[in-house]
Amino acid sequence: MKKILRTLLVGGIVTGFLTMSKGQSIYSTPYTFATIAGVADGNFGSNDGTNNGARFFWPEAIVAGSVSNLYVADTFNNTIRKLTLVGTNWVVTTIAGAAGNPGSADGTNSTALFNSPSGIAIDGSGNLFVADSGNDTIRELTPVGTNWIVTTIAGSAENPGNDDGTNDTALFYNPTGIAVDNSGNLYVADLQNSTIREITPVGTNCVVTTIAGIAENYGSADGVGTNASFDGPSSVALDSVGNLYVADADNNIIRKLALTGTNWTVSTIAGTAQSSGSRDGTNKTALFNFPSGVSVDGLGNIYVADTDNDVIRKVAPSGTNWVVSTIAGIAGNADSADGSGTNALFSFPYGITVDRAGSLYVADTENSTIRMGLLPAAPNLTVGFTAPDTVIVSWPNAGNYTLQTNSDLTTTNWVNYGGTITTTNGTNNLTITVPTGSLFFRLAN
Repeated sequence: MKKILRTLLVGGIVTGFLTMSKGQSIYSTPYTFATIAGVADGNFGSNDGTNNGARFFWPEAIVAGSVSNLYVADTFNNTIRKLTLVGTNWVVTTIAGAAGNPGSADGTNSTALFNSPSGIAIDGSGNLFVADSGNDTIRELTPVGTNWIVTTIAGSAENPGNDDGTNDTALFYNPTGIAVDNSGNLYVADLQNSTIREITPVGTNCVVTTIAGIAENYGSADGVGTNASFDGPSSVALDSVGNLYVADADNNIIRKLALTGTNWTVSTIAGTAQSSGSRDGTNKTALFNFPSGVSVDGLGNIYVADTDNDVIRKVAPSGTNWVVSTIAGIAGNADSADGSGTNALFSFPYGITVDRAGSLYVADTENSTIRMGLLPAAPNLTVGFTAPDTVIVSWPNAGNYTLQTNSDLTTTNWVNYGGTITTTNGTNNLTITVPTGSLFFRLAN
């Protein structure tokens, strides 16, 4: 009895019910997309500013930081940009690099130079990591007060190759995607080498190893380590348990890398190699056209910037299968329009990221804009108890949902409770036996 009462008291009991001020919900569709920075229709540039007062030039990568910050690899400007939410506005600043001045110099803020940066990641301490594609290097940006200090941590500028090694003895060839795990290990989509590389911090050094694929051995074979092959992998993302997902762009497929012991096993989870298209479906029945960006949410859903289709796709796990759906844009209809579903239009979207709230952000590359996809308002949940180990979860919204529970809101370990619940208009409720340790509830769709 004591444990259950403590669970209910987290939100405060009102006339025998725990009232949550705002329930959490994750929907497949519809996302409503809006342009939050930049101006489409050829209005590229490098101006800092607010919302449409800012300009970009072919932004290829984006990552969500904490506290309403976004970071963008502004590729043709050779700069790294920051977007900060201030009230309802997005303020854009250049934090490193000098627009129109490519180079490889390390340094602080604008004294550091980049050459077509195409991938960006952020760790838990707020450090940024950039795949500096034109330089064939990996760079780190460390915040120090209001400044950013840029250092080259792996690769040798303008010296392409495929050597594994430490620091600048390791060589890359047009690296375009990058991700970082909770231990500080980096994973790189080394595009021209068609390999996936790992960068492990060892003291003050960075040790680079190839974990999947063989350099310049283009193909689509699944397998373990070097038995697998890729063709132009452009982006890489991590899920909450350490699996890697790769947008294997020239193969038109999405790949998964799972670690078993010290080996990485590569499998194709969606799309058919060398077969382009825009078809939704399950596993290889779905088709992509040069998918370039991937990001993973806390539920394991993968979001894909399907670049040559000009659309945003979702790849959702369903048992051992993966179900692909188009959530925004119209295949083959390149344009710029805000809205939901097919009313939202993109032009060569290359980068994508999802934040902890489930909002999507897209580097709409050819439009030189940054787009935000918002979910509908979440249902209000009411949780009350009828017995020491039984609660009633109620909500007013209609739709098909899955109830999920979690013991800690700071984690992504949401667990499904039962199957799909179909609800009608009006108040809906479900009586459940509380899973051990559960404190929080939400609806997922």
